[in-house]
Amino acid sequence: MQLSEEELKKNVVDQLYWDSRVDASKIKVEVKDSEITLRGEVPNYNVKGSASADAWAIEGVTAVNNLIQVKYPVSVTVPTDEEIKSSIETSLQLNWNIDSSDIEISVVGGIATLEGSVDTYWKKLKVEDITSQVSGVLDVINKLTIVPTENFIDKEIAEDIIGAISRNFKVNAEHVDVKVENGEVVLSGTVADWSVYRAVMDATELTAGVTEINDNLIIERL
Repeated sequence: MQLSEEELKKNVVDQLYWDSRVDASKIKVEVKDSEITLRGEVPNYNVKGSASADAWAIEGVTAVNNLIQVKYPVSVTVPTDEEIKSSIETSLQLNWNIDSSDIEISVVGGIATLEGSVDTYWKKLKVEDITSQVSGVLDVINKLTIVPTENFIDKEIAEDIIGAISRNFKVNAEHVDVKVENGEVVLSGTVADWSVYRAVMDATELTAGVTEINDNLIIERL
């Protein structure tokens, strides 16, 4: 049974108040059909991500528009841009599976921009995640490109993705279409909920040879 907008809103709000990482009193939840919009202020970038995850966890939600702003409390001493940049560089260097030698970092007004290259798509996401956890970061602009260290055939990339999707008990592979051209993947089709969507995205992001993902998946109860 499809939930009403009021029921969806209540469930999202309850989830936010349940999550001890989030001060839900600072977040406003709006619902249109099955799409959620979050507004308000949070003290750091991680909490903003946690709020998104809470909204996506609710059954019936098909989209989340996170307009929450990061605003540090007056009592907090915010690091300078140079300090933030240095902390990001150190964090990346401490991560053994990330080669940061080809990554350029700039920070302006707390907004970190990542440029350069990594050799797999999941590393691009990992670098963004590491950056987002550094104190003082307000937002992350990820311009990293993927430069594989080997040559991959599009057909084999597609087969690897489809194989990973098919092995996942959450996903009906018949409802997902995968196309690959020059390493760029186009995903289309319909998935039942966020957990299934993430399963498809994980299968794609972790596949070697993927250089870009165009996500046209629709979340809709099947």
